[in-house]
Amino acid sequence: MERPEPRNACPRLAVGIATTGRRGILRAALPHLLRQARPADMIVICAAEEADVDRAALGEIATRTRIIFAERGLCRQRNAILAHVDEADILLFLDDDFLMASTYLAEVEQLFAANADLVMATGRVEADGISGPGIALSDGLRLLDGSGYAAGPSHENPVYSAYGCNMAVRMETVRSHSLAFDENLPLYGWLEDVDFSRQMARHGRIVRSDRLRGVHLGTKSGRTSGVRLGYSQIANPIYLMRKKTMSFRHAAPQMARNLAANTLRLAAPEPWIDRRGRLRGNLRALADLVRGRLAPQNVSALE
Repeated sequence: MERPEPRNACPRLAVGIATTGRRGILRAALPHLLRQARPADMIVICAAEEADVDRAALGEIATRTRIIFAERGLCRQRNAILAHVDEADILLFLDDDFLMASTYLAEVEQLFAANADLVMATGRVEADGISGPGIALSDGLRLLDGSGYAAGPSHENPVYSAYGCNMAVRMETVRSHSLAFDENLPLYGWLEDVDFSRQMARHGRIVRSDRLRGVHLGTKSGRTSGVRLGYSQIANPIYLMRKKTMSFRHAAPQMARNLAANTLRLAAPEPWIDRRGRLRGNLRALADLVRGRLAPQNVSALE
């Protein structure tokens, strides 16, 4: 009589994508999920409204894709995804403009299978358009295909936080400890990846693996206004320090860098960055800090 396979012999792997107001880039990026050597067992797309998703673009992945809706806000939408992957063993959160190498999901599966103490993993971003004007889809694919990857020993380095555009989590850990994204970080959810990572880190290791490769296009459409982002650059790190999911030695330099960059580049700002708006948001947050009124949720009342 054959012995049954162990339950975790074939872990179920889900991909979760939160999206708002970026129908075009989502439509263009979704077909590239078909490039995976190890297909996702389930894809969950959480949008703020029906117009955010072009269902006709799903094509061959439609049978494995569930479209759900939640109130706009990255943390709310990612929590909705967590609630809809009951059968998943591993959940990979992707930004709607992140392109994976064809081996990404296969490597995620192997990484978690080989490391029982691993609770979270993030990959090597071959190019990141978030710090520049953004990367066109065709350029992102070319960069990914020409990045010189060769099979070899895997290198995993411990990290303080996974990068939110590509982070895989062990769902057993999430469920057993009732972990969730903090919905007090509204809209774009600045530093939501740090907060969630530090919750996960209490229960195991977080690593960055050079075998999990991708390109983050850094598409600018659908993002938070300069004033709101500037406010979050100050308010969110202070909130997370008080919550004890971000240390002072990580939060203080980040706030200082953002404040300095927004001030020094005010005279000659990058065309794709609203430095004036960000600085206004920084100063508004500092004023609220002095008055004792600082809170991440205040960005909802800003323009």
